[in-house]
Amino acid sequence: MTPPLRSTVLALACALLPVAAAAQSMSGAVVRDGDGGRMTMVMPGSETDPDRAVTEELTFAPWATLGDLARDDVVLLMRHGPTDWSMRDASNVAPTDCANQRIMTDAGKRQMYELGALMVANDLVPGRIVVSDWCRNQETLEAMRAGMLDADAAALDGVPIETMSELNLLLSLQGAPDVAAMRDFIAAWDGPAAGDADGPLLVISHFTNIQELTDETVFEGQMLLLDPDRGNRVLGMLRLASAAPDVGHFPEASE
Repeated sequence: MTPPLRSTVLALACALLPVAAAAQSMSGAVVRDGDGGRMTMVMPGSETDPDRAVTEELTFAPWATLGDLARDDVVLLMRHGPTDWSMRDASNVAPTDCANQRIMTDAGKRQMYELGALMVANDLVPGRIVVSDWCRNQETLEAMRAGMLDADAAALDGVPIETMSELNLLLSLQGAPDVAAMRDFIAAWDGPAAGDADGPLLVISHFTNIQELTDETVFEGQMLLLDPDRGNRVLGMLRLASAAPDVGHFPEASE
């Protein structure tokens, strides 16, 4: 599928940006940083309301990823946002039993709010969003959605949002037995349906599912950019500059 021509920072940045220059999209800016880049923004209204201020930066690598992010036939495969690792999932907990599973921290919710705002300001609005049933995934979406809509009240107009059990935590109660359905779903993405908004597919799942599908380990809140036309090949990654290893999946984080 040939992506539509869009007057965005992402479509133009690769051709127009010198190494140290920044391009603007709404209140967003993209700057090259070593092998990758950084996306920043100024949230509208933050001058008078400090609670709206976005201090995070969205980092990505490699730099060539910037051109692919302008396409609407790619997939952003994301792990849920930062969670409270002092609370572990109870044995056989149901995906929607939020009282007995690990959920997001308040700081994590704020980070995902700022992630959503950064995506809108830098023209990374998804054309479709699908998310796991699990509470931490739903909280991630809720926080990102709030940030997206604060940045632009019309940002999600025409963007279908769905919950899919195929994305649930691998091998858990009511989880997916394997990643076959998830792999097939991602591989079938060829851009938004007629009448829907332009943009990539955003899939919010879990560490185990993502690792099984891609052989990559990801931080909480990190996204991998996949190309379905190339066998779901990983083209690059995006994550907040504050993203860090968690104690659950990165043993060195507890040392």
